[in-house]
Amino acid sequence: MDKTLEQQGVYDSALAALLQRDPVAKAEQTIALYVSWQRLSTDQQAQVCEEQNVHWSSSKIVTLPAPGRPDKPALVDPRTLPKRGLGSVEGRIGLLHSLAHIEFNAINLALDAVYRFRGLPVDYVEDWLRVASDEGQHFLLVVNRLADLGAQYGDLDAHDGLWDMARRTEHDVLVRMALVPRILEARGLDVAPPMIRKLKLNNDATSAAILQRIYTDEITHVAVGNRWFRYVCEQRSLDGCAVFKDLLQGSASGYLKSPYNDEARFEAGFTAEEMAVIREMEGEYRALLGPGG
Repeated sequence: MDKTLEQQGVYDSALAALLQRDPVAKAEQTIALYVSWQRLSTDQQAQVCEEQNVHWSSSKIVTLPAPGRPDKPALVDPRTLPKRGLGSVEGRIGLLHSLAHIEFNAINLALDAVYRFRGLPVDYVEDWLRVASDEGQHFLLVVNRLADLGAQYGDLDAHDGLWDMARRTEHDVLVRMALVPRILEARGLDVAPPMIRKLKLNNDATSAAILQRIYTDEITHVAVGNRWFRYVCEQRSLDGCAVFKDLLQGSASGYLKSPYNDEARFEAGFTAEEMAVIREMEGEYRALLGPGG
């Protein structure tokens, strides 16, 4: 058995990566964790999960005000962040920096999903360790591209919206699965294809290829969220579509923004009924905001 997982266990290993402040080290540590996990047999994977669950209770889960993160980027109100076109190097740096920040937070969200929510099948741990590793690879691709353009992660300001949603959903795996992969991460499926086209039009095939890789992987990540949302609903004898609609009441609908990439969303496991709910709840929210909302 892998010595790190044998000695530290899968949950404490995930927590150690989550608390790592250096972003590159966090990405590398997370990728290595999944490699170690894959080296275990199915029985060993079950063992490293069970050993830490024997005396576990939800009261032992640490509420994290923030994951390990570097001093920069500064976190500001997202409304203050400038909008940049992709026709200039500065604009493409802005896009890539924003993407690096998203991927950094996605590592944390996936690790937190492993650490925080126990008592689920071993396949749940497998899925979210794989997602965390993918996000780590994405982050390294993006920061390396930033370096090619003479920039680095932390040069520009960013916002804390993704981790804010982690705090808001830390009490229940059902709520986390409903609102993070199925709402926040699914947003990437809508916005990535137009960005890829714009990068190609601006002769940045390298950045476009990185976004294409991320987009392809994100379809599978959203599918993981769909899988475990439905699993928990089934375990609790809940109507998933009704629960989803209920969770989108109020401010949560503010994260919805059309147009939607139905093709990618269906590939990731959304149903036509769920997409109708998403459009309905966005419409109700915009109506409440009034003209210009």
